[in-house]
Amino acid sequence: MISTPSTTYRVLLTDLLSDRLIDSLPIQGLALDDYIGKTGSLRGTVPVPNRQIAQRARQALTPGRTGVWVERGPDIWWGGILWTLNLSNDDRGFLGAEIQAGGWESYLYRRLLHDDYSVTGRDQLDIVRDLLGYVQATPGGDLGIVADTGLSGVLRDREYSRYDLHSIGDLVDELAGDEQGFEWRIASYRADDRTRARRLQLGHPTLRTGATDVVLDHPGPILSYSWPADATEMATAWQSRGASVNRNQTEDSTPLMSPPVTADDDLTTGWPLLDGTSDYTTVERQDVLDGHARADLAAARRPVQIPEIEVLLGGLVSPALLGATVRVRIRDLWHPRPLDERYRVVGVSISPPQRGRPETARLYLEVP
Repeated sequence: MISTPSTTYRVLLTDLLSDRLIDSLPIQGLALDDYIGKTGSLRGTVPVPNRQIAQRARQALTPGRTGVWVERGPDIWWGGILWTLNLSNDDRGFLGAEIQAGGWESYLYRRLLHDDYSVTGRDQLDIVRDLLGYVQATPGGDLGIVADTGLSGVLRDREYSRYDLHSIGDLVDELAGDEQGFEWRIASYRADDRTRARRLQLGHPTLRTGATDVVLDHPGPILSYSWPADATEMATAWQSRGASVNRNQTEDSTPLMSPPVTADDDLTTGWPLLDGTSDYTTVERQDVLDGHARADLAAARRPVQIPEIEVLLGGLVSPALLGATVRVRIRDLWHPRPLDERYRVVGVSISPPQRGRPETARLYLEVP
């Protein structure tokens, strides 16, 4: 448990399938993050100062079987699965159990599709719900995840073979990354005063929350910021490779290829020709592969910008900001004419209060 006069963090350790509470252990160096489009994580060290704590930690910390929830005050701020445990004893005799956990999404990447699946003209969000239903219908696979019920209006044809042993998480990512795709995450929250809950959130074309903008200023609530721009993965032309479509074993095997796609408008306005490629080794349909190529080019046409701002935690700033719009106002030497723009929050990294360090959050922003 981590406490300050105004906040209390508790790390709850539960049985993964039943969600039965096993224990709540003290933890040092706690750090947690959550994202849209990327699995969140938790890190920290359970100090083991005596035999009693050692016995409790042995019973509660079982990688692959222990669920991890983080409470801040009465609210659930994070949830996931304990995956690694590293017991270490340093040169000063300090014994600690270092733990790392991944968000609930990490479970879907550890589940495979062992059956054939084929649909025609089905809404892409229904396909995701089908895949989640498959996961949770198998013995030992039900984590109690409830899915959003909305539709995207985008119909897909999909055929997956059991022989390909697809990861469920990879299949969802592939769907989400297609042309006119969607965003997804598994949120942790408290359904009522006592019940911890997990929800598969689905948003087309993006996940959005909140009705009003949160205004953040620098100087002011914004303690620091970082504004990178990276063109190393930028592309103005694209081609994607699919699965091998040659069924004749006497001939050389060649992959399905999309036609080259070029951002002609960018070349006309002075951008150089920059080639990009992607592989979809399970895609056997030309139209599906072509859609992936167009979507990949659209995502790569400008330098990647994911600004980060660090703010004091509390008030309107919490993990609930994921998907919300914030209005960022910055005045400094780089911005003599103040920056005043709206951005969507796509990631939150929490640093609970430690001795001599305030409680802060780092927000990762999507440039419109």
